[in-house]
Amino acid sequence: MTTDSMDTLIDAGHHLDRAGLGQGRSGNISLRTETGLLITASGARLDRLTRKDLVAADLSGHWTGPLRPSSELSFHCAVFNARPDAMAIVHVHSPWATSLACMHCPIPAFHYMVAAAGGDDIPCVPYATFGTGALAQAVAGGLQQRNACLMANHGQIALGATMEEALELAEEVENLARCYGQILAIGDPVLLDSEQMADVLERFGGYGKQQPE
Repeated sequence: MTTDSMDTLIDAGHHLDRAGLGQGRSGNISLRTETGLLITASGARLDRLTRKDLVAADLSGHWTGPLRPSSELSFHCAVFNARPDAMAIVHVHSPWATSLACMHCPIPAFHYMVAAAGGDDIPCVPYATFGTGALAQAVAGGLQQRNACLMANHGQIALGATMEEALELAEEVENLARCYGQILAIGDPVLLDSEQMADVLERFGGYGKQQPE
């Protein structure tokens, strides 16, 4: 593992705490490396993360070192294996996303920013016990066509080509979950149709990218 990748994970953990997306010892983050991945240790607090709290593993789940990796190592490996374009994974129990996940409630196209996750909804994958192969399979399946999903009775997970992208998407999912949850308390939202969302997804291809001068 490199010093840069360790510092990236540490900074990400601290950011999640400051943003209110990470609580105590819940949640875990990882970064792809040349030999596999670097992941937070089991029970590590994101707000107090240091280099001693990081564990190196390969993509088959084998690890070395004095600390055990997060109990969710299996789904981090499954996602990296299923999505070779993913370089970073953020899994948190952020309040609003977790609330919807506990209702087994996906986030539909109530707002165009749902497309930030790569499609016309943010799915909620079926419940499975934490740390199991069943959960790893469910999460990897949910992220085949999306960059984020909810995990039933659990939380949310977001990925990106960089840790910055994964963090930004996790924050957007939580914001969308909050807005959708507030709307459900009022009534049924008017959803964008598939044609409207397809237009958004096409436009998102250049979203945030500046043309060279």
